[in-house]
Amino acid sequence: MQNYNKTSLQKGMLWALLASILWGISGTVLQIISQGEAIPAAWYLSVRTLGAGVILIVISAFKYGKHIFDVFKSGRLVWWLLAYAVFGLLANLLTFYMAVQTGNAPSATILQYLSPLFIVLGALLFKHERPSKIDMIVFVIALLGVFLAITRGNIHELAIPTVSLVWGILSGITAAFYVVLPQPVTRYYPPMVVLGWAFLIASLLLNLYHPFWSGVPTVTPRLVWSMSTVIIVGTILPFLILLHALNFAPSSVVSIMDAAQPVVTFILSLIFLNLEFNWIEMLGSILVIIAIAILQRYRE
Repeated sequence: MQNYNKTSLQKGMLWALLASILWGISGTVLQIISQGEAIPAAWYLSVRTLGAGVILIVISAFKYGKHIFDVFKSGRLVWWLLAYAVFGLLANLLTFYMAVQTGNAPSATILQYLSPLFIVLGALLFKHERPSKIDMIVFVIALLGVFLAITRGNIHELAIPTVSLVWGILSGITAAFYVVLPQPVTRYYPPMVVLGWAFLIASLLLNLYHPFWSGVPTVTPRLVWSMSTVIIVGTILPFLILLHALNFAPSSVVSIMDAAQPVVTFILSLIFLNLEFNWIEMLGSILVIIAIAILQRYRE
Protein backbone atom coordinates (compact mmCIF):
# COMPACT_ATOMS: atom_id res chain seq x y z
CA MET A 1 0.00 0.00 0.00
CA GLN A 2 1.36 3.40 -1.01
CA ASN A 3 2.57 5.70 1.76
CA TYR A 4 1.73 9.41 1.66
CA ASN A 5 3.65 12.10 3.54
CA LYS A 6 1.98 15.14 5.09
CA THR A 7 2.91 17.50 2.25
CA SER A 8 1.54 15.11 -0.34
CA LEU A 9 -1.72 14.70 1.58
CA GLN A 10 -2.15 18.46 1.84
CA LYS A 11 -1.66 18.85 -1.92
CA GLY A 12 -4.15 16.10 -2.61
CA MET A 13 -6.73 17.66 -0.29
CA LEU A 14 -6.33 21.11 -1.82
CA TRP A 15 -6.74 19.78 -5.37
CA ALA A 16 -9.76 17.72 -4.31
CA LEU A 17 -11.24 20.77 -2.57
CA LEU A 18 -10.93 22.82 -5.76
CA ALA A 19 -12.69 20.08 -7.73
CA SER A 20 -15.49 20.04 -5.17
CA ILE A 21 -15.97 23.81 -5.41
CA LEU A 22 -16.25 23.61 -9.19
CA TRP A 23 -18.78 20.78 -8.88
CA GLY A 24 -20.71 22.88 -6.39
CA ILE A 25 -20.97 25.70 -8.92
CA SER A 26 -21.99 23.25 -11.62
CA GLY A 27 -24.63 21.68 -9.37
CA THR A 28 -26.48 24.97 -9.15
CA VAL A 29 -26.34 25.44 -12.91
CA LEU A 30 -27.48 21.83 -13.36
CA GLN A 31 -30.68 22.54 -11.44
CA ILE A 32 -31.41 25.39 -13.85
CA ILE A 33 -30.96 22.99 -16.76
CA SER A 34 -32.81 19.98 -15.37
CA GLN A 35 -35.79 21.86 -13.96
CA GLY A 36 -35.90 25.28 -15.61
CA GLU A 37 -35.17 24.02 -19.13
CA ALA A 38 -36.82 20.60 -18.58
CA ILE A 39 -34.12 18.81 -20.58
CA PRO A 40 -34.42 15.00 -20.90
CA ALA A 41 -31.64 13.19 -19.06
CA ALA A 42 -30.68 11.06 -22.09
CA TRP A 43 -30.11 14.05 -24.41
CA TYR A 44 -28.31 16.04 -21.73
CA LEU A 45 -25.90 13.19 -20.92
CA SER A 46 -25.25 12.42 -24.60
CA VAL A 47 -24.23 16.02 -25.27
CA ARG A 48 -22.28 16.43 -22.01
CA THR A 49 -20.16 13.28 -22.42
CA LEU A 50 -19.56 13.80 -26.14
CA GLY A 51 -18.55 17.44 -25.71
CA ALA A 52 -16.22 16.73 -22.80
CA GLY A 53 -14.72 13.64 -24.44
CA VAL A 54 -13.93 15.34 -27.75
CA ILE A 55 -12.37 18.37 -26.06
CA LEU A 56 -10.18 16.24 -23.77
CA ILE A 57 -8.99 13.88 -26.50
CA VAL A 58 -8.16 16.77 -28.86
CA ILE A 59 -6.14 18.49 -26.11
CA SER A 60 -4.46 15.17 -25.24
CA ALA A 61 -3.57 14.57 -28.90
CA PHE A 62 -1.77 17.92 -29.07
CA LYS A 63 0.06 17.19 -25.82
CA TYR A 64 0.86 13.47 -26.11
CA GLY A 65 0.51 12.71 -29.83
CA LYS A 66 -0.10 9.09 -30.82
CA HIS A 67 0.61 7.98 -27.24
CA ILE A 68 -3.04 8.67 -26.42
CA PHE A 69 -3.74 5.19 -27.84
CA ASP A 70 -1.25 3.44 -25.55
CA VAL A 71 -3.96 2.89 -22.95
CA PHE A 72 -5.50 0.23 -25.23
CA LYS A 73 -2.34 -1.90 -25.40
CA SER A 74 -3.06 -3.70 -22.14
CA GLY A 75 -6.17 -5.86 -22.04
CA ARG A 76 -6.30 -5.67 -18.26
CA LEU A 77 -6.22 -1.87 -18.25
CA VAL A 78 -8.83 -1.70 -21.00
CA TRP A 79 -11.23 -3.59 -18.74
CA TRP A 80 -10.52 -1.13 -15.92
CA LEU A 81 -11.08 1.77 -18.33
CA LEU A 82 -14.43 0.31 -19.44
CA ALA A 83 -15.48 -0.25 -15.83
CA TYR A 84 -14.54 3.33 -14.98
CA ALA A 85 -16.42 4.73 -18.00
CA VAL A 86 -19.62 2.76 -17.37
CA PHE A 87 -19.92 2.16 -13.61
CA GLY A 88 -18.03 5.26 -12.47
CA LEU A 89 -18.39 8.10 -14.94
CA LEU A 90 -21.62 7.36 -16.82
CA ALA A 91 -23.45 5.98 -13.80
CA ASN A 92 -22.47 8.90 -11.58
CA LEU A 93 -23.49 11.52 -14.14
CA LEU A 94 -26.86 9.82 -14.63
CA THR A 95 -27.72 9.27 -10.97
CA PHE A 96 -26.66 12.77 -9.95
CA TYR A 97 -28.67 14.38 -12.75
CA MET A 98 -31.78 12.42 -11.78
CA ALA A 99 -31.28 13.31 -8.11
CA VAL A 100 -31.19 17.01 -9.01
CA GLN A 101 -34.09 16.82 -11.45
CA THR A 102 -36.38 15.02 -9.00
CA GLY A 103 -35.25 17.00 -5.95
CA ASN A 104 -32.80 19.89 -5.72
CA ALA A 105 -29.08 20.47 -6.19
CA PRO A 106 -28.08 20.93 -2.50
CA SER A 107 -29.79 17.72 -1.38
CA ALA A 108 -28.32 15.76 -4.30
CA THR A 109 -24.78 16.93 -3.58
CA ILE A 110 -25.11 16.17 0.13
CA LEU A 111 -26.28 12.63 -0.63
CA GLN A 112 -23.43 12.16 -3.06
CA TYR A 113 -21.09 12.85 -0.17
CA LEU A 114 -21.97 9.41 1.19
CA SER A 115 -19.29 8.10 -1.19
CA PRO A 116 -16.54 8.04 1.52
CA LEU A 117 -18.68 5.68 3.56
CA PHE A 118 -19.02 3.29 0.62
CA ILE A 119 -15.27 3.48 -0.06
CA VAL A 120 -14.48 2.59 3.54
CA LEU A 121 -17.00 -0.27 3.49
CA GLY A 122 -15.43 -1.53 0.28
CA ALA A 123 -11.96 -1.39 1.81
CA LEU A 124 -13.16 -3.30 4.85
CA LEU A 125 -14.88 -5.98 2.78
CA PHE A 126 -12.42 -6.50 -0.07
CA LYS A 127 -9.04 -5.17 1.05
CA HIS A 128 -9.33 -5.88 4.77
CA GLU A 129 -8.18 -2.32 5.50
CA ARG A 130 -9.25 -0.45 8.61
CA PRO A 131 -10.02 3.27 8.59
CA SER A 132 -8.11 5.54 10.96
CA LYS A 133 -9.77 7.08 14.02
CA ILE A 134 -9.74 10.48 12.32
CA ASP A 135 -11.55 9.04 9.30
CA MET A 136 -14.24 7.60 11.53
CA ILE A 137 -14.69 10.88 13.42
CA VAL A 138 -14.99 12.76 10.13
CA PHE A 139 -17.52 10.25 8.80
CA VAL A 140 -19.70 10.51 11.91
CA ILE A 141 -19.70 14.32 11.92
CA ALA A 142 -20.30 14.59 8.18
CA LEU A 143 -23.06 11.98 8.12
CA LEU A 144 -24.77 13.77 11.00
CA GLY A 145 -24.65 16.90 8.87
CA VAL A 146 -26.14 14.95 5.95
CA PHE A 147 -28.95 13.68 8.21
CA LEU A 148 -29.84 17.16 9.42
CA ALA A 149 -29.80 18.63 5.93
CA ILE A 150 -31.95 15.88 4.40
CA THR A 151 -34.50 15.53 7.21
CA ARG A 152 -34.38 19.05 8.74
CA GLY A 153 -34.05 17.26 12.07
CA ASN A 154 -37.26 15.25 11.71
CA ILE A 155 -36.51 11.59 11.00
CA HIS A 156 -40.14 11.04 9.98
CA GLU A 157 -40.09 13.66 7.23
CA LEU A 158 -37.75 14.11 4.27
CA ALA A 159 -37.03 17.51 2.79
CA ILE A 160 -36.94 15.89 -0.66
CA PRO A 161 -39.06 13.28 -2.49
CA THR A 162 -38.23 9.62 -1.83
CA VAL A 163 -37.27 9.07 -5.47
CA SER A 164 -34.69 11.85 -5.18
CA LEU A 165 -33.32 10.22 -2.02
CA VAL A 166 -32.86 6.92 -3.87
CA TRP A 167 -31.13 8.60 -6.81
CA GLY A 168 -28.94 10.54 -4.38
CA ILE A 169 -27.80 7.40 -2.54
CA LEU A 170 -27.03 5.73 -5.87
CA SER A 171 -25.07 8.85 -6.76
CA GLY A 172 -23.00 8.36 -3.60
CA ILE A 173 -22.28 4.73 -4.52
CA THR A 174 -21.27 5.59 -8.09
CA ALA A 175 -19.15 8.50 -6.83
CA ALA A 176 -17.18 5.95 -4.82
CA PHE A 177 -16.76 3.87 -7.99
CA TYR A 178 -15.60 6.99 -9.82
CA VAL A 179 -12.81 7.59 -7.30
CA VAL A 180 -11.61 3.99 -7.05
CA LEU A 181 -11.98 2.47 -10.54
CA PRO A 182 -9.60 4.70 -12.58
CA GLN A 183 -6.61 4.32 -10.26
CA PRO A 184 -5.13 1.20 -11.94
CA VAL A 185 -5.16 3.08 -15.27
CA THR A 186 -4.03 6.53 -14.11
CA ARG A 187 -1.06 4.85 -12.44
CA TYR A 188 0.39 4.33 -15.93
CA TYR A 189 -1.25 6.93 -18.17
CA PRO A 190 -2.01 10.68 -17.90
CA PRO A 191 -5.36 11.47 -16.21
CA MET A 192 -6.38 13.68 -19.14
CA VAL A 193 -6.06 10.79 -21.58
CA VAL A 194 -7.87 8.35 -19.29
CA LEU A 195 -10.69 10.79 -18.65
CA GLY A 196 -11.04 11.68 -22.33
CA TRP A 197 -11.41 8.06 -23.43
CA ALA A 198 -13.78 7.33 -20.55
CA PHE A 199 -16.03 10.19 -21.64
CA LEU A 200 -15.98 9.02 -25.26
CA ILE A 201 -16.82 5.44 -24.25
CA ALA A 202 -19.69 6.70 -22.10
CA SER A 203 -20.78 8.99 -24.94
CA LEU A 204 -20.82 6.10 -27.43
CA LEU A 205 -23.14 4.08 -25.22
CA LEU A 206 -25.39 7.04 -24.48
CA ASN A 207 -25.62 8.14 -28.11
CA LEU A 208 -26.48 4.62 -29.22
CA TYR A 209 -29.43 4.88 -26.85
CA HIS A 210 -30.31 8.51 -27.56
CA PRO A 211 -28.34 10.31 -30.34
CA PHE A 212 -27.54 13.92 -29.52
CA TRP A 213 -29.21 15.09 -32.74
CA SER A 214 -32.51 13.48 -31.78
CA GLY A 215 -35.10 15.29 -29.68
CA VAL A 216 -33.04 18.48 -29.38
CA PRO A 217 -34.74 20.91 -26.97
CA THR A 218 -35.38 24.52 -27.90
CA VAL A 219 -32.01 26.26 -28.09
CA THR A 220 -31.95 29.40 -25.95
CA PRO A 221 -29.07 31.58 -24.72
CA ARG A 222 -29.60 30.20 -21.21
CA LEU A 223 -29.38 26.64 -22.51
CA VAL A 224 -26.13 27.39 -24.34
CA TRP A 225 -24.35 29.02 -21.41
CA SER A 226 -25.70 26.46 -18.97
CA MET A 227 -24.49 23.50 -21.04
CA SER A 228 -21.13 25.20 -21.63
CA THR A 229 -20.71 25.79 -17.89
CA VAL A 230 -21.62 22.20 -17.05
CA ILE A 231 -19.25 20.76 -19.68
CA ILE A 232 -16.23 22.94 -18.84
CA VAL A 233 -16.62 24.04 -15.20
CA GLY A 234 -18.64 21.05 -14.04
CA THR A 235 -17.09 18.26 -16.10
CA ILE A 236 -13.67 18.71 -17.69
CA LEU A 237 -11.95 20.80 -15.01
CA PRO A 238 -13.16 19.08 -11.80
CA PHE A 239 -12.86 15.51 -13.13
CA LEU A 240 -9.30 16.23 -14.27
CA ILE A 241 -8.42 17.92 -10.98
CA LEU A 242 -9.85 15.02 -8.97
CA LEU A 243 -7.79 12.48 -10.91
CA HIS A 244 -4.74 14.68 -10.34
CA ALA A 245 -5.50 14.76 -6.59
CA LEU A 246 -5.28 10.95 -6.46
CA ASN A 247 -1.57 11.28 -7.25
CA PHE A 248 -1.04 12.92 -3.86
CA ALA A 249 -3.62 11.38 -1.53
CA PRO A 250 -5.57 8.10 -1.19
CA SER A 251 -9.16 7.77 -2.37
CA SER A 252 -10.48 7.86 1.21
CA VAL A 253 -9.08 11.38 1.72
CA VAL A 254 -9.96 12.64 -1.76
CA SER A 255 -13.58 11.52 -1.46
CA ILE A 256 -14.00 13.18 1.94
CA MET A 257 -13.03 16.54 0.45
CA ASP A 258 -16.08 16.22 -1.78
CA ALA A 259 -18.00 17.47 1.25
CA ALA A 260 -17.29 21.02 0.08
CA GLN A 261 -19.54 20.47 -2.92
CA PRO A 262 -22.90 20.50 -1.09
CA VAL A 263 -21.86 23.54 0.94
CA VAL A 264 -21.01 25.56 -2.18
CA THR A 265 -24.17 24.43 -3.96
CA PHE A 266 -26.27 25.23 -0.87
CA ILE A 267 -24.90 28.78 -0.65
CA LEU A 268 -25.31 29.44 -4.38
CA SER A 269 -28.84 28.03 -4.33
CA LEU A 270 -29.75 30.45 -1.54
CA ILE A 271 -28.46 33.34 -3.60
CA PHE A 272 -29.58 32.47 -7.14
CA LEU A 273 -32.43 29.94 -6.79
CA ASN A 274 -34.21 31.43 -3.75
CA LEU A 275 -33.95 28.13 -1.90
CA GLU A 276 -35.87 28.02 1.37
CA PHE A 277 -33.93 26.77 4.39
CA ASN A 278 -34.04 26.62 8.17
CA TRP A 279 -31.40 26.72 10.87
CA ILE A 280 -31.22 22.90 11.11
CA GLU A 281 -30.24 22.62 7.44
CA MET A 282 -27.65 25.34 8.01
CA LEU A 283 -26.29 23.42 11.00
CA GLY A 284 -25.95 20.35 8.81
CA SER A 285 -23.86 22.30 6.29
CA ILE A 286 -21.69 23.69 9.09
CA LEU A 287 -21.02 20.17 10.39
CA VAL A 288 -19.80 19.18 6.94
CA ILE A 289 -17.36 22.11 7.00
CA ILE A 290 -16.16 21.05 10.45
CA ALA A 291 -15.52 17.55 9.12
CA ILE A 292 -13.23 19.00 6.41
CA ALA A 293 -11.39 21.14 8.98
CA ILE A 294 -10.75 18.11 11.21
CA LEU A 295 -9.40 16.13 8.28
CA GLN A 296 -7.04 18.90 7.18
CA ARG A 297 -5.78 19.55 10.72
CA TYR A 298 -5.26 16.08 12.15
CA ARG A 299 -4.92 13.49 9.40
CA GLU A 300 -1.32 12.50 8.76
